[in-house]
Amino acid sequence: MSKKRLSGRLRRKLRVRKKVKGTPERPRLCVYRSLRHMYAQVIDDTVGHTLAAASTLDKELREKLQRTGNVEAAKEVGRLVAKRALEKGIKKVVFDRNGFLYHGRVKAVAEAAREAGLEF
Repeated sequence: MSKKRLSGRLRRKLRVRKKVKGTPERPRLCVYRSLRHMYAQVIDDTVGHTLAAASTLDKELREKLQRTGNVEAAKEVGRLVAKRALEKGIKKVVFDRNGFLYHGRVKAVAEAAREAGLEF
């Protein structure tokens, strides 16, 4: 990725993170996308712990998915992270797009998590 493009994402990330904080009542759902994979974590920022996580590298998703860098894989990650969060009693989260534009795979993770029961 070019320096100009990367620095733009990092600037957006810092701007969003000034406002978005995860608390025990409402943790932060953080999404990261690479070219091949999608990652999602539910984080409590007060203590710095990850409460639930899912990615296309998980065994149960790897068996299901043909490809891991597309919108369908992102939807599966969203459903899985929502399921794991709900199992731990987390219903409400704040969404952190991590500087990525709310489009494509990032949007697919968010919408799938909402459909699976998370509120944000």
